[in-house]
Amino acid sequence: MQDTSTDAFFTDHAVVFGLLMFVLILVFYTSGSKNKYIQGFYSVIPPLLLCYFLPGLLNSFGLIDGENSPLPSIGSRFLLPSCLILYTLNLDLPSLWKLRKRAGLFFLLGTLGIVIGGPLAIWLTAMISPELIAGQGDDAIWRGFGSLAGSWIGGSANQVALKEILQPSPELFSTTIAVDVFVAYLWMALLLFGAAKTDKINKWLKADDSDVKELTKTMEAYQQENSRLPEARDLILMVAVAFFGTGLATLISKPVAGYIAINFPMLERFSLDSDFFWLILFSTLFGVALSFTKARKLEYAGASKMATLLLYVLIVTIGMQMNILAILQKPGLFIIGFIWIFFHAALLIIMAKITRTPFFYVAMGSMSNVGGVASASVTATAFHPSLISVAVILSVFSYTIGTYAAWVCAMLMKFVVEL
Repeated sequence: MQDTSTDAFFTDHAVVFGLLMFVLILVFYTSGSKNKYIQGFYSVIPPLLLCYFLPGLLNSFGLIDGENSPLPSIGSRFLLPSCLILYTLNLDLPSLWKLRKRAGLFFLLGTLGIVIGGPLAIWLTAMISPELIAGQGDDAIWRGFGSLAGSWIGGSANQVALKEILQPSPELFSTTIAVDVFVAYLWMALLLFGAAKTDKINKWLKADDSDVKELTKTMEAYQQENSRLPEARDLILMVAVAFFGTGLATLISKPVAGYIAINFPMLERFSLDSDFFWLILFSTLFGVALSFTKARKLEYAGASKMATLLLYVLIVTIGMQMNILAILQKPGLFIIGFIWIFFHAALLIIMAKITRTPFFYVAMGSMSNVGGVASASVTATAFHPSLISVAVILSVFSYTIGTYAAWVCAMLMKFVVEL
């Protein structure tokens, strides 16, 4: 199909999609390189950031037209709910319940730190530099940072969900992604550094980590017992279940949103008349429902890896809407991000000191929120590879509540801005 309404160099949607896939080839092929210079580059610039910004560069320099392309809409309507279903179908509520006293507590505390920290950061910034939070309509600061809250309570899928619900301008969204990646990965780097100093930190916290060591042995046995190589049947079932759930959620969401828009128009200010809001809600609930069935065994064959594949395709389609040059227009917004993550981190560390909780739970409680499955898994590996399952369990739960907790955070930020 040819799009004649744009001045972009590449207008054929198939060609544009091919370019986006080439971006994924370039990023993931080079990120696996053994070259020390390339490894050094990726130690500073994460692959996730490039998957957002390389398509943004193509758009910024007029090679493609992200604003008028149907690809971002296809990604958000088909790929986003599908990957949420695959991420949540392996939700292990019994295992999460067993971790409730420490891992669960610090996960919820991390979530609370993000929900409260966002409005607090905007309030403090407004006192120092009120022009930073100025903006009306789709440039309203709470819209952009509301989508950031989705990333920091869940992951990129939740961030895109909040983007579609809150509708920030492409320029504002581009800036908040830069804040997201830079601040979150800086915090992750500090946690990885702390993982190498676990014994010293636990000594300072006066924490007993015997339960972590016992958990390590348990998880090692669990992984060896259940993991297997995927067959073609597994891959077909993963994709079919994901897109069937997306279709079912779409079928239900439109009449629900229409009913609310007609009968409860006052709920529009909370975005409850958005069919996309209900699409994400119902697809997530569908994934949670599957976690109580045999479908959850698809995770043993790599359902979350398939979800990650869909997610990265989604990310490059979202990235093609960015205007990279717009990021330079509001560098002060990074201040909000630093205040926000500082409050989140301080809340966790203070509680760990008071309760004498091992540093591992602090790291998991934080990164299962801020980093999602990928970053939380990397952080868990820094403690011990067998602990990845803990990261996945908490991160999956984060995906489950991320969209809704972030929505609450966005509404609180909106309230602070409108004071």
